Formats: sequence, structure tokens, C-alpha cells
Amino acid sequence: MSKIGTKVINWPSQIKIEIEGKKVTIKGSAGEMTVTLPESLSILQKESSLVLQRTSEEKKIKSLHGLYRQLINNAVIGVEKPWEKQLEIVGTGYNVKLQGEDLVFKVGYIHPVVFKKPAGVKFQTEGNNKIKVIGVDKQLVGQVAFQIKMIKKPDVYKGKGIKYLGEKLRIKPGKKAKAAGPVTQ
Repeated sequence: MSKIGTKVINWPSQIKIEIEGKKVTIKGSAGEMTVTLPESLSILQKESSLVLQRTSEEKKIKSLHGLYRQLINNAVIGVEKPWEKQLEIVGTGYNVKLQGEDLVFKVGYIHPVVFKKPAGVKFQTEGNNKIKVIGVDKQLVGQVAFQIKMIKKPDVYKGKGIKYLGEKLRIKPGKKAKAAGPVTQ
């Protein structure tokens, strides 16, 4: 029995949900999202709640039951209050600027790196070293934030690069720190 899949999805009155066969469209103040269910799942709507049901007890269908319930729940949350990921740029001379809708990074390369804005997300910058990725789709926001982080991964020795806000980095000791350790005979 999928414990997550059996949970009821409730939503506030300002969100509108339309069900057309296997297609669930969720509309809210922040945007619109569509989730298409697989053949093995069905959805029931009761006033302001949704319940997902599965057709069989196969292991794969049980896992899809929980997955699609959570995808619909994330869409309901996202159209009411958009998802966001915050990134921070650490390093002397490292910075980011918003140029139109694209981000321009100066992160230690000989040229500035331009990151084009994909459809479905918005960027905000705070100062010259913090970025917010905002969007209705939780998966897309996380993916774009990860792609930005991969422009310049944090250095394992100094910690310079792009990281998530609040992320704790494990900094390796350098050669001098290892050589200055206790000598055993």
C-alpha cells in the first residue's frame, strides 16, 4: 500500500483544477501546470480534494501512485506560491549580473559566461553574488539551479565557486596542513 499515494490532495479556493481524462491542469495566481497521468492511475475529484487510485497492486504501479500524487501536490503548491532555489557566488572577483532576462557570470574564466533564461523560470539577483531561481515547476527550478551551479562548482580546497545558499562545503586540507601534522616514529 503506497502511503504517500493514498493521501488526499487539498487545495485553496483560488486554485482551479480541470481534469480531462488523464490530463490534470492546475491554474493559480502564479501560473499554470499540467500533469498527465499514466494509464495505470485514475483520479477522483471531491469538492476541494483529489484522490489518486491505481488499477493493480504491481510494485511499479505502486511507486507511480506515490510519484504522481506528489507531482500533482507540488503543482498545486507551485501555482499558489512559486518554488525558489537560492544560489550564492563565493570568490574574489566572482559576480553575476542580470542582463535582460539572462544571467552573466564572471567566475574566474577569461570570458564572462552567459546563462540563457529557459521558459518557465525567472531569475532575480541580490547584490552581485546571490541568485534566485523562481518558477511554478519544482523539478524545473531544481534542474536550472543545478545547471547554474555546474558553471563553476565550488573548489574543494578554497570553496570558491557557485553553491546553494546555506550549503556546507567540506574543504580539504592543503599540502602544507598535511605536512605540518604530527610525526610518528
